[in-house]
Amino acid sequence: MHRLRIALAQIDATVGDLEGNARKIETLAAAAYEAGAQLVAFPELALTGYPPEDLLLRPGFVRENRRVLDALARRLPPIVAVVGFVDADDDIYNAAAVVAAGQIRAVHRKMLLPNYGVFDELRYFEAGRRPLVVQLGSWRIGINICEDIWYPDGPARLQSLVGGAQLLVNLSSSPYHMGKIAQRERMLATRATDYRVALAFVNMVGGQDELVFDGSSAVIDEDGRTVARAPCFEEALVVADVDPASVFHRRLHDPRRRQQRLYLSQHEAAPAVEMVALDPRPARPSAPAPPAAPVSVVTDAHPLPEPEAEVWGALRLGLRDYVAKNGFETVAVAMSGGIDSSLVAALAVDALGPRRVVGVTMPSRFTSPESLQDAQEVARRLGIRCEVVPIEPVFEAYLQALAPLFGGRPFDTAEENLQARIRGTLMMALSNKFGWLVLTAGNKSELAVGYLTLYGADTAGGFAVIKDLPKTWVYRLARWRNGREDEPVIPERVLVKPPSAELRPGQRDTDELPPYEELDPMIAAYVEEDRDAPELVAMGFRPQTVERFAAMVARSEFKRRQAPPGVKVTPRAFGRDWRFPITNRYVERLPS
Repeated sequence: MHRLRIALAQIDATVGDLEGNARKIETLAAAAYEAGAQLVAFPELALTGYPPEDLLLRPGFVRENRRVLDALARRLPPIVAVVGFVDADDDIYNAAAVVAAGQIRAVHRKMLLPNYGVFDELRYFEAGRRPLVVQLGSWRIGINICEDIWYPDGPARLQSLVGGAQLLVNLSSSPYHMGKIAQRERMLATRATDYRVALAFVNMVGGQDELVFDGSSAVIDEDGRTVARAPCFEEALVVADVDPASVFHRRLHDPRRRQQRLYLSQHEAAPAVEMVALDPRPARPSAPAPPAAPVSVVTDAHPLPEPEAEVWGALRLGLRDYVAKNGFETVAVAMSGGIDSSLVAALAVDALGPRRVVGVTMPSRFTSPESLQDAQEVARRLGIRCEVVPIEPVFEAYLQALAPLFGGRPFDTAEENLQARIRGTLMMALSNKFGWLVLTAGNKSELAVGYLTLYGADTAGGFAVIKDLPKTWVYRLARWRNGREDEPVIPERVLVKPPSAELRPGQRDTDELPPYEELDPMIAAYVEEDRDAPELVAMGFRPQTVERFAAMVARSEFKRRQAPPGVKVTPRAFGRDWRFPITNRYVERLPS
């Protein structure tokens, strides 16, 4: 038995761009062939992009995806290619096509369909019934898709024990959140050792609305060791050799596999495994190969990033792809001189470059001179243009217009929010006039408790880059980003001054909120882990703080529904993950 050279093409696909995705697949397949690979695998639904959502309900989209796949198959080089697409019969399936010699030789239909968190696959797809194993020379290769590999008793078990697969190839579009990369790789290593197989995991990379796919594609040997790994958050081609002799010898020394097969034969009515034989030397097609792919070729295990670099990479990629895939050239940031807008501006510069970022500072009667200076200094250090648009004349005009109705009532939230909404209106006017995408600067801590102004500068815009980033992480990332430069991009004064919306004299966030060091752990427990109020108290939070916090979260749902999309980086984000009713009379109460 000979070694098999495999390639994993970690691509950034765009939802709905069937022809563009096909060209990318063709180019990467050519690069894999030039690298000597006999098999190249692409991510889950690489042809359509992931997730295509309700595009799947349009029959024309499904038909066109198959037409593009058939045409692509005829253009691919003499290599076995495994490509994610939508298969159709009496229903539609999330599927992987095995392409060889210009034809689709076999199809695996995803058997386990996730329907939790950000996933809605049961809304669209029928589940597959038979796991697939293809024979390529002396190699038996099990093909499965994403969720199929997450379960110990899933299709991988049958592909190994019944189909005799020595290699499992998993096509994934596994979205990112903090800690997911290491967690997922531990799971993959467990599957490899469970069945004593080599395992090739190819993941999507790129941003799609709120989701970011980190890539991190990897080849893991039968002992659970990662022998090759792609970098996170960038396109790459992973090339690695797998050794069937090593798999065979390891199995000889592991009696668990024999026991598993015996148990399976005696106690389970296992479904048949579909077996398809492929020619190990497919003929070269007549069409010339496209030029080599402009991506890095990885042959070893690229190191995993530190936590701050990982989160920064996700935010940067999510922003870059949202801007690029939606056709924007320039973004605008309302810069207050505070930490949130400073971090968003730094992210925008890292994602797009300084020439494509415009800062706008809009001082009012309550804006301190230091805040205006800080906003302009951040812009200077980042090398971006910064416009100053005072809002005092507009604010005064609003106050005069409303004076007959307000009737001499004291200054309160109405006047505070007027300033935020004036700023939001001005930012959207600039967007209309110049075609800029407005980036909002609200964070997860504020979004959770409604400490933001609906239609104000912190919610009016097209993309909320840090909407899923807790405030304590805002500071953490700012200090990390500063540590990468000789001159920190965010001045120390911005990092140490008490956070304030500056909508009234002497205002501080802590006037209305617990300290963020207390608030953020409550949000993590309540929102991401679904801990209820009594459990929060048992965790050590003060009862009066917990009751007030739970009420603030509940009554702020209407604001969250109207906030712009933003990058998901925590295990549970407001948006696709969070589905609570706006009209809701349930009140979290502590036992009396």
